[in-house]
Amino acid sequence: MLSALEVFTTVVVGLMVGVEFSVAFVINRILGALPEDSGQLGRAHGGRMLGAVMPFWYIGSLLLSAVWAVAGWHRPGAGLVVIAATLLIVSVIMSVLLLVPINDRGKTWTPENRPADWKEQANRWDRYHYVRVAVIIAAFTLLVAALA
Repeated sequence: MLSALEVFTTVVVGLMVGVEFSVAFVINRILGALPEDSGQLGRAHGGRMLGAVMPFWYIGSLLLSAVWAVAGWHRPGAGLVVIAATLLIVSVIMSVLLLVPINDRGKTWTPENRPADWKEQANRWDRYHYVRVAVIIAAFTLLVAALA
């Protein structure tokens, strides 16, 4: 049963990493290349859509990692899982303190009501997101290493 938890947790976190990596390095670049207001409208829609799903994914990944750490405490690699869970805590804290406030504003913007500094705010979100992606990649890597 523990093996199934380990694999399931690793897959869930890996998929989350893939989505967030794609947002950082594919989706936002596509949106940035769209003409006129299309990119900003796309970011607002993405903020609404992913903003509704990702909190559950982040918290779920953290909880799965914590259960794995507790259930597998006696097994080799448990320390790696604890560090991975700690990194996932960091990613949740970063999200709540840095990214969610910007996302909550941005998901309501239209070309008619967006602030003058909307691009600066989007760029700040992107910079924070790059760091968060690095953190969750590190967590995922530790979980994969713990499987060995």
